[in-house]
Amino acid sequence: MPRNILFIMYDQLRHDYLSCAGHKSLHTPHMDRLAAMGVRFANTYVQSPVCGASRMSFYTGRYVSSHGAAWNGFPLKVGEMTMGDHLREIGVDSWLIGKTHMRVDHKGMERLGISRDGIIGARVAQCGFDLWLREDGLQAEGPDGRYDPEPSPYNDYLKAKGYSGENPWHDHTNAAEIDGEIASGWLMRHADKPANIAEEDSETPWLTSRALDFLASAAASRPWMAHLSFIKPHWPYIVPAPYHNMYGHNAIQPVNRDKSELQDMHPVFSAFHNSAIGQAFSRDEVRRKVTPAYMGLIKQCDDQLGRLLDHLEESGRMADTMIVLTSDHGDYLGDHWLGEKDLFHAPSVKVPLIIYHPGSKARGAVVDELVEAIDLAPTFIEAMGGQVPGHILEGRSLMPFLRGEAPAWREYVVSEYDYSSTPVRERLGVSTTDARLFMVADQRYTFMHAEGGFRPMLFDRKADPEELHDLGNSPDHATIIAKMYDHLNQWSRRPSQRTTRSQAEIMAPGKRNGVIIGAYDEDDASPEEMTKYLRPV
Repeated sequence: MPRNILFIMYDQLRHDYLSCAGHKSLHTPHMDRLAAMGVRFANTYVQSPVCGASRMSFYTGRYVSSHGAAWNGFPLKVGEMTMGDHLREIGVDSWLIGKTHMRVDHKGMERLGISRDGIIGARVAQCGFDLWLREDGLQAEGPDGRYDPEPSPYNDYLKAKGYSGENPWHDHTNAAEIDGEIASGWLMRHADKPANIAEEDSETPWLTSRALDFLASAAASRPWMAHLSFIKPHWPYIVPAPYHNMYGHNAIQPVNRDKSELQDMHPVFSAFHNSAIGQAFSRDEVRRKVTPAYMGLIKQCDDQLGRLLDHLEESGRMADTMIVLTSDHGDYLGDHWLGEKDLFHAPSVKVPLIIYHPGSKARGAVVDELVEAIDLAPTFIEAMGGQVPGHILEGRSLMPFLRGEAPAWREYVVSEYDYSSTPVRERLGVSTTDARLFMVADQRYTFMHAEGGFRPMLFDRKADPEELHDLGNSPDHATIIAKMYDHLNQWSRRPSQRTTRSQAEIMAPGKRNGVIIGAYDEDDASPEEMTKYLRPV
């Protein structure tokens, strides 16, 4: 049994942008090194293809419609237990080093009289983690103020190092300099330029150093789970030298799209395609600028992972530390005429997942079973010797695979997307309650249901592995569509809010506490039940 868990998450890392996952020109030797020591889960799906909602599912072990934090900026309501809460019950500290994208339920805390100044309030406000360092890494500023109102320790670090300006996160880490002028990384035409910062001071090395500080601290002397949550390779797509020009146009993999996708488009697909980001990434010049920078960011992530793995090996901690590597969602990069994430094609909804367990016999294995992000929370609890609270957690422990077993497994996975806060809802003219999408995927088909009266989408990944041909209108696939709706209906009937009593508690024999229902006379009740009632006055 491991003593510790290092839970590494990258932001917006595609499932297929690792060399061990088949990328032909991006070499990731340290991610590959971890995969060779552990197990790679090749079919891992997030519960929502957007940062905040996906992360809240990772942390709670629950589907989006269960925890309710359905989009970025939606607070995680007070009372939702997270992996930190579960692990703390079995004596394992839970630390945050980096990003969560969690928003605090201020109204809920105020209603219950919970102050953020105390230990309990601090944990409620930080997704159940104790705070080593939080940096959500999006220090954007606009005419209406800052995107992230929380303090930025990374900006404080840059200012202490002498970087100029009120927001060195933008002016240096996420911008280039051209003839003395700032070339903002928000403008993708600058993606091929080196960021205006020393490489060792950029976000990924800085956060890696903070993780090494944690490993050297007294906090690491107790059993721990440390969530090391990196900011990159999320946009802005700009990276410091020497990573900015490591990859040329010839290193970009061919775009996965076809003009037939633009014919008879599903209305929701069309709305996302016609968004600013979809139109941008439909242009080859944008892909040629952005993709090499995205690859450079991943290469930098991989190099910094090497620093961590080397330290763990040299310090002997590989022998007692479980290491998990994953991402919160992917990035279309122009595939399917789309950019960013949001929909349910593989580049968006699938993520890498590699787990190294020091006691595992399954070295270098690749698992093709359908895995969900919510499976990590129960995996961590079982790995650390706890009992998985199945009435709360909706995922399944992956420990059988780490033991080299072949368990009976799930038939399908589910992902959700609430786009009620986006311009796409207005473009489609649907209500905020109808602006919701649901994906069901089995080993062959990917299916999407859209509320609001739209037809479904369907892809046959066996006949069409690139997911280019939407069969949602195909009469020949009506039976498959009906089966997928059966899966969705079955999933929607889960007892997701019955979290206060476990199955064992429900099935335990009732106590004989004097409540007698249905008895007409003494013969209808046992003498023991009537003991307190049949006696002389």
